[in-house]
Amino acid sequence: MTRKEWLKAAALTTVSMAAGPFHLLRGERVLRIAHLTDSHLEKEGSDAWMRTCIRHAQQLSDPPDVFFMGGDIINDALGRDADEIEAQWAIWRRVKSELSCPAVYCIGNHDVWGKAEHRADPRWGKTWAMEEFGLERPYYDFERAGWHFIVLDSTHMNDDGSWYTGRLDDDQFAWLEGTLGRISPETPVFILSHIPIMCAAAFFDGDNEETGNWRIPGAWVHIDARRIVELFHRHPNVRVAISGHIHLLDAVVYNDVTYYCNGAVCGAWWGGDYHQTHPGYAMINLYADGSFEREYVAYGWSG
Repeated sequence: MTRKEWLKAAALTTVSMAAGPFHLLRGERVLRIAHLTDSHLEKEGSDAWMRTCIRHAQQLSDPPDVFFMGGDIINDALGRDADEIEAQWAIWRRVKSELSCPAVYCIGNHDVWGKAEHRADPRWGKTWAMEEFGLERPYYDFERAGWHFIVLDSTHMNDDGSWYTGRLDDDQFAWLEGTLGRISPETPVFILSHIPIMCAAAFFDGDNEETGNWRIPGAWVHIDARRIVELFHRHPNVRVAISGHIHLLDAVVYNDVTYYCNGAVCGAWWGGDYHQTHPGYAMINLYADGSFEREYVAYGWSG
C-alpha cells in the first residue's frame, strides 16, 4: 500500500469506525507507529544500517502498522550542489524498498535544498524533498483509527539567506489554528514535526552554557514555541507531539501535552552514541481512549 492509499484508507477507517456496529473498548490499542528520524544517509555503510533498522522494526514480535519518517532522511541538502544531493536521494530510493507497510513523511532541515545560488532550479527549497516523499504540500493532516494526525513543516530559511530557524510561518500557523478548531474535541490529536516544539535535550546539544547562561539556538527548537503551546492549551485534545532533529532522547510534559524527542537512527551521525542516546527508533502505541506510550529501541548499530 502506498502512502496515498494508506491516507485514503485511514479516512475510510475513521468513518467506518464511527458508523459501524463495532465500538472500540476504552484502552484498546488502535495504532502502532515506528518513528524513524535522522538517518542522514550518505556516509559509507549508512544505507546498510538504515536497511537493518527498518528490518529490525518490521521483524519485531509486535511490528508497526505504519512508519513515521521524521526528517533528515539524507545527510545534507542545505549546502550542497545538485549532483551531491541526487546521490544522497538515490541511496534513499534504494533503501525505502525495505518498507513493507505505509510511511508518513515529515521534511527535515537537511532535506531542504538551501544553497542560494541554485534558487533558479525548480527543485530548490523543499520541492525536491516533497517529490521524493510524494507530498503535495510540506504540511498536512489526516485521520486514522480515531486519532487526528498533523504533520508540520518546521524549517524556514532566514530572510538574509543564512541557515534556518525552527518555526511555522504565519500561513502555516493560521492553517494549524483552523485545523485544530475543526477537529472534534473528543478526537485525540497527534503532532509530528522534525524540529522539537518543546525539548529538554536541546540544552545538551552543543556547548549551550559556555557563555555562563543557557543559550539554545533558534535552529535547535521552535522559536515560536510560545504561541504554539498557547494554541495547544486551547485544545486539550492535543495529546502528544513527537520530533527528532536533536539526536537525543527525552520526554517533556507541559500543560498536559507530552513532547517526545526520539533520538536518531544514525546516532552521532554514524559515529556511535550521541551523548547518552543509542542509535535507534521509537515505537509508539496509540489507544482508543487517547492514551499512548513510547518505547525507544536500539537496533544494534555497531560501526
